[in-house]
Amino acid sequence: MRIVYIDMDSCRPDHLGCYGYQQATGRATSPNIDRIAAEGVIFTNCYTSDAPCLPSRTALFSGRFGIKNGVVGHGGTAARMRYPGDGHMTNPDLLPLPMALSRAGVRTITFTTFAQRHLAWHFYAGWDEIHKHSNANGREIAAEVNAAVLPWLKAHGREEHYFLHINYWDPHTPYRTPLEYGTPFEGLPAPAWPDEDTIHRHWESYGPMSARDQPERRTAFPRMPAEIATRADYVRWIDGYDTGIRYMDDHIGQVLETLDSLGVLEETAFIFSADHGENQGELNIYGDHQTADHPTCRVPLIVRWPGVTRPGRCEALVYQLDLAPTLCELLGVPVPRRWDGRSFAAALRGEPFEGRQFLVLGQGAWTCQRAVRTGNWLCIRTYHPGHHPFEPVMLFDLAQDPHETADLAGRRPDAVAACDRLLMDWWQQCLSGPDAVPDPMLTVMQEGGPWYVRNRLEPFLERLRTTGRQWAVEDLLHRLGRAEA
Repeated sequence: MRIVYIDMDSCRPDHLGCYGYQQATGRATSPNIDRIAAEGVIFTNCYTSDAPCLPSRTALFSGRFGIKNGVVGHGGTAARMRYPGDGHMTNPDLLPLPMALSRAGVRTITFTTFAQRHLAWHFYAGWDEIHKHSNANGREIAAEVNAAVLPWLKAHGREEHYFLHINYWDPHTPYRTPLEYGTPFEGLPAPAWPDEDTIHRHWESYGPMSARDQPERRTAFPRMPAEIATRADYVRWIDGYDTGIRYMDDHIGQVLETLDSLGVLEETAFIFSADHGENQGELNIYGDHQTADHPTCRVPLIVRWPGVTRPGRCEALVYQLDLAPTLCELLGVPVPRRWDGRSFAAALRGEPFEGRQFLVLGQGAWTCQRAVRTGNWLCIRTYHPGHHPFEPVMLFDLAQDPHETADLAGRRPDAVAACDRLLMDWWQQCLSGPDAVPDPMLTVMQEGGPWYVRNRLEPFLERLRTTGRQWAVEDLLHRLGRAEA
């Protein structure tokens, strides 16, 4: 079997046509992805267990939650994986996915600069071929990725038994699609939310990557406004994001065309997913992934597997790391016993599949948060707010409020209590038995807080002062338990 895994950094599912975006807005961001999705299974409630980039890919490829593999952040001790073995021996119960596949005779190939970007040397374990095709380390555009991928496909695409991982970065900020590509969606309706009033409230508030607090470096990219003060600014902003997705999709089309020219497209399995989604205004975060919430942790997951998949949609709750044992089951590869994932192969076959009762989502790079996703509820516990005005507990009804605008924690203490029980049961289970090790989220707290705000409080407070938001200075210091000097 030939398997191509397309890893689309920061790609939010509800900006893809197969998830309803074109129908809602007229924006055809993903015709090539949609073409494959029409022949596969679209998972509508797939979430990464650990966000953002480094924890997410570590969870997926290790098959284990961040609380067990040790990676829940982007720096410090909690960015270093707990290696699954000693000396020369890798514990067979903890093999990373590429190694499990490779040992079973599946050739494993990756085209990514992820490991260099995040110093994630553990990511390399088990790959038979590693192609670092750029020194941009996540800033490369799809054309640069394909300059390396397409020649490989032309030389090896007809071969059997490979798992090919291709990592595109175009939806990630900064939005840098070449200007000569144009803006395909200019004049088309943008998503209706956030409206002008919401944007104004966001601009008056504060937080990293908020409407008003975009880093100055972004002004170097014409597709990105320096701040989002009006609806027109937001439209320009989201045009940049959607254009990045469409540019990536065009180059995914080149991969499909190449496999078609080799006569193997129809018999190749495809998986489309992302390391995380992206907040585009939710919780006053624009173009970033700083929370354990719905838009950051929900990811696209599309699987087309010839001879297996029955086209359709799966609404069940699944973790992205459930993909690892699913691949093993479909390939007849033994599943390492201490993986946390559960196979969803039944859903691909169109068989009854209930999925998970609940999911626990984590964030340790910009904030320290864990969240429970169950039923229509998302309950977020914030242990360190970063530089955001987050409450210690927030509760959202995603069926009625997918953009997380109305915190119901005060009105629904019963739902909060139910989610807290699930979180505590999960925490106790994760820290019992052979995986009983210190919770890396506590390590983040002990080392000074989330990596991207660590030792950066004073410059942020000075920005708030110079922009006339002394009230925000006082509010943030209060939330951090500190007094102004």
